[in-house]
Amino acid sequence: MTDQYDSIALGKVTIEGFIDTYFLYDFSKPPNQERPYAVSSNRDHEFNINLAYVDVKFRSERIRARLVPGFGNYINSNYATETGTLKNLVEANAGVLLFPKKNIWLDAGVLGSPFTNESAISKDHLMYTRALAPEYVPYFITGAKITYPISDRWTLYGYLINGWQNIQDQNRSLAIAAQLEFRPNKHWLINLNLYGGDENQANRPRFRNRWFGDLYAVWKSDGPWSATACAYFGIQNMTTSNQLQKSFGWGQINGVLQYAINKQSAIAVRAEYFHDPHNIQISSVNPVLVGFSTGGAGFCFNHRLSKQAMFRAEYRNFTASNQHFFGRDSGYSNNNHLLITNLTVWF
Repeated sequence: MTDQYDSIALGKVTIEGFIDTYFLYDFSKPPNQERPYAVSSNRDHEFNINLAYVDVKFRSERIRARLVPGFGNYINSNYATETGTLKNLVEANAGVLLFPKKNIWLDAGVLGSPFTNESAISKDHLMYTRALAPEYVPYFITGAKITYPISDRWTLYGYLINGWQNIQDQNRSLAIAAQLEFRPNKHWLINLNLYGGDENQANRPRFRNRWFGDLYAVWKSDGPWSATACAYFGIQNMTTSNQLQKSFGWGQINGVLQYAINKQSAIAVRAEYFHDPHNIQISSVNPVLVGFSTGGAGFCFNHRLSKQAMFRAEYRNFTASNQHFFGRDSGYSNNNHLLITNLTVWF
């Protein structure tokens, strides 16, 4: 999610809402009706809620605050390590304007993540489903953020946070991140993001420092075309059995192109590739395989029912050189096909 305070009248509280419903059919019929490799819209062969939230925002001349409690499959999957009521915080943060003349803000709490070209909020994107890319970076971060507008086109953000994606700190070691945002004109948004932190945890005792960077762009023409693309690469330091440290990498690339048929309807296509040869982020559902790599493609039809409602229907396919996907008769397959429909309403 992104900061959206500009339209709020000073000294006022605004309340908004969002409901993302879907029906998924995965042709492989995964066990327990749980689609692997996804935290968003991952329940098979049933109607369900991916994400529903209420967004409460306040803004004064020097203070701003935001509280976004959320519910749904996305929350269940992505906040599994959190405890108690923390499981239901999509965002919860407060900010103070440090230097009014330069518009420098300091915000702290549970914050929206700057990483990749897609977030948990489906209505903001060219296709309904998310690529594998955002599913394996933080959707949210917890800590402090400073916003420094360099110019009308450039903005720099600095973060001191609890870790890769968690509200409660897992190892008593803080991480750092930086975001450089460039808006050369009304058509383009370009972001460079960097992360560094110790990822040692009780469930990952071999993990040490992680270094990560991603670059993405969003483009909207004056005509019917829109597009976005993202590439990222990460390096994870790990201790070996003889207590030496080695570095292992993973990365991905994806792109989406959309064409607006008219003011209500649009079609979009996606291509992506994810490569994780050492299972840093993804472990195959096939227990005999080491490493994970797959290519993916998708086609989505988008139709706006009104200014505050959207229907989508999407086909998605993954193809891998190894059998990383569930197959028929309790086996495994190189391919995965799914269909998904969605109705989203916001107010």
